[in-house]
Amino acid sequence: MKKIFSLVLTVILASLLCIGTFARSDMPLLVDEADVLNSFEEEMLLETLEDVSDEHDMDIVVLTVESLDGEWPEDYADDYYDYNDYSSDGVLLLICPESGDGHISTSGYGITSITDAALETIFEEISPLLSDGDYAEAFETFALQCDEYITMAEDGDPFDYEDLPKEPFNVFKSIVLSLIVGLVIAFVVTLIMKGNLKSVHFNDSASEYVKKGSMNVTQSRDLFLYTRVTRTPKPKDNGGSRTHTSSSGRSHGGGSFKF
Repeated sequence: MKKIFSLVLTVILASLLCIGTFARSDMPLLVDEADVLNSFEEEMLLETLEDVSDEHDMDIVVLTVESLDGEWPEDYADDYYDYNDYSSDGVLLLICPESGDGHISTSGYGITSITDAALETIFEEISPLLSDGDYAEAFETFALQCDEYITMAEDGDPFDYEDLPKEPFNVFKSIVLSLIVGLVIAFVVTLIMKGNLKSVHFNDSASEYVKKGSMNVTQSRDLFLYTRVTRTPKPKDNGGSRTHTSSSGRSHGGGSFKF
């Protein structure tokens, strides 16, 4: 009897532990109200969203709407996520094809993993696809990038601004540009100086250039009294994610974009 009781207790505790650690909700991960996807595209995208969501115990959601009903994209996305009981950890992509508005709302661990720098790269990747009407490819790209950035955060190294690709320095281009700018400035200065000239003949005697009766300074001296230097530190970009509070009182990250 004791063995049976112990076994039942173990099963109950294990079940509770699994429930406590699983963060996914039962809400749909794909809501295509604007009807921009066909049935095959919906099936393929939903499979990707479920795989990524299950892998990270988060809700990775794609939502398309016909209209924002006069709301700001940020408010619409945050409220949809909160009031439809999605999990505390997640990322939602809102798209309104009619107005060309998009917004990514992050919650919980989504704020930590999908940083502002990561948002910029996602916007850059999906905006051209959305503009071309390639919604299936844009949503698939969004899901896969979320997977990549969440994995980086779980490994202890969230994607941030120092990870953004830097444009290679072109020495030849910089030298040519500097020469052109220098020549233009020199030409302009020469024209200004030429326009200010009053004399038209060269004179060997410098005294001819001194106006009679004017002050004649023969000696000058500069007296340096003191100096005061004020240094203001340049503010540093701490990276990470900026957050705000939605109407439900929950904290969200994310950002809006146009396509």
